[in-house]
Amino acid sequence: MNACRIAVLLALCPALADAHLIETGLGPVYDGITHFALTPEDLLPAIALAVFAGLNGKAHARRAIFVLPMAWLLGGVAGVWVAMAVPDSLAWLPLLMMGGLVAADPRLSPRATTAIAAVLGIVLGYANGCAMAQAGAGMRGVAGVAAGVFVIATLAFAGAAALQAGWMRIALRVAGSWIAAGGLLLLGWSLR
Repeated sequence: MNACRIAVLLALCPALADAHLIETGLGPVYDGITHFALTPEDLLPAIALAVFAGLNGKAHARRAIFVLPMAWLLGGVAGVWVAMAVPDSLAWLPLLMMGGLVAADPRLSPRATTAIAAVLGIVLGYANGCAMAQAGAGMRGVAGVAAGVFVIATLAFAGAAALQAGWMRIALRVAGSWIAAGGLLLLGWSLR
């Protein structure tokens, strides 16, 4: 019984708690990769962009597949240099916008999709660059984030471009609506 009480007491007194994993102990590049993969506010908009571009066709996906990681890298470099963080209360915006685009499934030109990829990459890359600067991972952490963005987005682009059957397209659009709903949930929390 005493051991149970001690365990509960220790569980209630954590020494340090972080909301986002930035330092893994594997080095700054892997810190960047894991930060991207474990941060839904970054991962879900990137996947939503990949699905959106894939649903619009291979030309859209081919352009966005290279623009998104490069813009993320440029935004990350700017974030490391400036190191003035974006307010966390704006994390809902990329989720809502990208999820809404997937759910609505508008037909845009490849240039418009490329511009959306560039803006999303710069904005989220900047926020990641600020986080990497605060964690001490710096430019190598930003490079890890950009590599993670490239790999995960490439897989999502390929999957969405291959799933063009009617019911699969509807399933991807439903997934986009869930991403947008997550953005609305974050908006509600930020207003609270």
